[in-house]
Amino acid sequence: MKKHLLALSAAAVLLAPNAVGAEGFSVNEWSAEGFAMGGARMFAENDAANMAYNPASLTKIKGEVAKISATYISPHGKYQCYKDVGGNLYPIDSSKGGAGHNRVHPAWAPGMYYVKQINDKEWLGFGSYARFGNSCQFKQGSMPGFNNTSSKVNGMSVGLNYAKKLDSKWSASLGAEVNYAWLQVDKTMPFVAPMSGSMQIEGESYALGWNAAANYAFDEKNEMGIVYRSAVNHSMEANVRGSAIMTGGATDAYGCVTLPESVMIGYGHKFNDKTRVELNGTWTRWSRFDALDMTFNPGGAEHPDPKNWKDGWRYAIGVEHKLSDKYSLLGGIAYDESGIPDHDINDPDSIGADFMVPTGTRTTFTIGGQYHDERQTVALTIGYMKVGDLSIEGDGGKDPSMFYDHAKMYDSYTKLVSISYQYNF
Repeated sequence: MKKHLLALSAAAVLLAPNAVGAEGFSVNEWSAEGFAMGGARMFAENDAANMAYNPASLTKIKGEVAKISATYISPHGKYQCYKDVGGNLYPIDSSKGGAGHNRVHPAWAPGMYYVKQINDKEWLGFGSYARFGNSCQFKQGSMPGFNNTSSKVNGMSVGLNYAKKLDSKWSASLGAEVNYAWLQVDKTMPFVAPMSGSMQIEGESYALGWNAAANYAFDEKNEMGIVYRSAVNHSMEANVRGSAIMTGGATDAYGCVTLPESVMIGYGHKFNDKTRVELNGTWTRWSRFDALDMTFNPGGAEHPDPKNWKDGWRYAIGVEHKLSDKYSLLGGIAYDESGIPDHDINDPDSIGADFMVPTGTRTTFTIGGQYHDERQTVALTIGYMKVGDLSIEGDGGKDPSMFYDHAKMYDSYTKLVSISYQYNF
């Protein structure tokens, strides 16, 4: 066990700086099977990825298992900026940087898990996977680029969980995690005094969090579970690079951000030995992400950046059907409410979305297949995510020739492919 745990720990450390950076913020693609079922995979049998989806189900694992997974995420989206003239919105031409698309590069969401059954009542699990991430990029000199030329948030959670079967119906788990976050924000401003030039903020942070989970089996066919994940408070010191006019001579910055807590509730039903279905809902306290304020040094100049996100739910349904002793078919649908408030052009005090996280609601359709024998399990999943439109706040109309009053992200979607491999020792 010690040898396997050390190997996975080393791999997690190497992967952390290059963790997921997909368009969006919440990451749920933790294994190919879990992704195939829309994230509704809380009661899987003998799956090491239970470490991510529901640690209380570690008690469903026999012996010793290890798993790796990777999900390829390719987002796409268009934007249109508008000027308010006499109370009417007029689109700004692409030749002036008022229309275009998100130039984000594809990203990978990795996952690694190791679970050891200690005895017939106790289990120990180790996992490394991404829970939060974001990446968006716009053409330098475009109107979105004045608000955000490029922003990236890479994240990785490394966790350890202890699970116990309390009796024939109850199982529970308690765990701790180290959450790694890396932030890079680039801004470009046209020459409009006193703010012009370019600026890049880059920093990283490690913070602690914890989780608890419990399952209750009504009978052999019906089961319910709940998973709580705590908020994670990051205090980040960042390097500042850019022109003196933009940065005011600052060389570093400091900021705090809280990644939100969540509660997942799920229900699983087995129709027979071949087919089962899961339903779940996840509530996330996105209102924790109320601002991304930075203080620049030397001088202590403050740069407030309110977000005003709202709490929201994610709903998912997943189906698993065994075609034979070795092959299974999986499918799922998930719907994410958007915690990002749309900008109301008719409300001068409205603080809405911006181009740092330009993502609306998300509806994901997935289908996957699995091969499994006594020692190995291989799964492959493809998915399509439809991303809802998002109204974005203007920049205040500082210069009629260069700035916009309102913008919209539209025709956004994401293509995903996921693969997992598990070995039973």
